Amino acid sequence: MSTLREYLSHKRAALLARREAPAGGPVPLHAHVTAEGRSGIRRIRIRDFQIISDSGPDFAGYDLGPGSPELQAGVLGSCVTHIFLIKAAELEVPIDSLEVDVRAEYDPKAQLPGDQGVPVYPHNFRYEVQIGSPATDEQLAGLHAEVERVCPILNLIRNPQQISGSIVRVADPAQLPVA
Repeated sequence: MSTLREYLSHKRAALLARREAPAGGPVPLHAHVTAEGRSGIRRIRIRDFQIISDSGPDFAGYDLGPGSPELQAGVLGSCVTHIFLIKAAELEVPIDSLEVDVRAEYDPKAQLPGDQGVPVYPHNFRYEVQIGSPATDEQLAGLHAEVERVCPILNLIRNPQQISGSIVRVADPAQLPVA
């Protein structure tokens, strides 16, 4: 049976090899989301992967997948977990088990008129790392500090950036001439 420590040795080898490869510059990121007819589910496509996002029945959904605020908590947890693995491999901190629990709040009332002061975004993010390791408390504290320093999604949430958006009008398929 393969252990997390064995995986970390493979991760370290990949990390070192990646650092020796010539830098290719920024990696473009792309996600495409389609709202499905009849159900309103959001089909998120990223590379060859697909994720379904939906609302609960109280908001005309079918509860077929997590909502966007829940996905954001999951994305943060996934990133923190991955960076813990990367940094543990890099710093050679042994880990036997790793779980990250993320919590936040989101209040749908924030979108209602007159509810100024209630954030319209998920907020009060916090995470707990449950780690099994023979490492010292000092090693784990150093590992945690490194994760906090370089985790992309953690730092995006802490230091938001400007996002631009636009609308492009497309033809309504129901109004296109029949060939």
